[in-house]
Amino acid sequence: MADVENLEEFYSRKFNWVPENLKNEVGHFNVFKLDPFVGSDPKPIPYKRRDFFKIMLVKGKCNFHFADKTVAVEKQALSFSNPFIPYNCEHLGPIEDSFFCIFNKHFLKNFGNIEQYDVFQPKGHHVFELSDFQVSEINAIYAQIFEEIESDYPHKYDVLRTLVHQLIHYALKIDNKPREAKSANASQRISSLFFELLERQFPIDENHQKISLRTASDYADHLNVHVNHLNRVIKETTSKTTSKVIAERIFREAQILLKYSAWSIGDIAFSLGFAEASHFNNFFKKFSEKTPSAFRSA
Repeated sequence: MADVENLEEFYSRKFNWVPENLKNEVGHFNVFKLDPFVGSDPKPIPYKRRDFFKIMLVKGKCNFHFADKTVAVEKQALSFSNPFIPYNCEHLGPIEDSFFCIFNKHFLKNFGNIEQYDVFQPKGHHVFELSDFQVSEINAIYAQIFEEIESDYPHKYDVLRTLVHQLIHYALKIDNKPREAKSANASQRISSLFFELLERQFPIDENHQKISLRTASDYADHLNVHVNHLNRVIKETTSKTTSKVIAERIFREAQILLKYSAWSIGDIAFSLGFAEASHFNNFFKKFSEKTPSAFRSA
């Protein structure tokens, strides 16, 4: 699905090339410099999940938007993202020299469980405001990373793993975290993200043959919010339950497929997430009082 970006898609979007060693034995790791941007409209990092981990030293005023909160950075911060939490970064002014490294879970698989750390847990802290002195220390770690990744040392990836852990533990020792902005429009943002995610399921065609999100819990998991919270937000903004909104959208897609595709009713049922055609028949009749076959022939 388009809401989860993998490493190949990241490289294609960011650099228009894909390295050949994404699936090597040691896992994948890389480090980049984010060049300065001076202007009034810096391009935001899109809101989505990534199937890799990222540690970024960002210099410049920005907001990190999660589904149910916004974390404001006034000057500079160290941020941590992971495959479980979708987010986007909105730059609010010029971007100074910044750095980030990316790696997959396999890269650290023999060096402890990375998910145990608060910075990578769903309810943990993911953004840490830095003083100028702290930035200088993080700069020094990144300088070592850049130097090591270009070296010919045969065990350089072990050294890089150690440096990644230095970044993690540096953040864990920091007490000052950026203020969390309790945005008044948090409900609107969650609702907007939910509907965007819902529409990404469609249209169903030969290249996108089955929806992957079927229940309110599925959507809540992708947005990293509790399902009860999502249900309250959707009820507030639409006066309908989340399940009803999902069902109505699936019904509209079912009508389109029945009228304008040559697929069998069984294939349509499967593409819309029904294990049995009989379940699809019962679902369709609740909305139209007709069976799918009667609707198609009408």
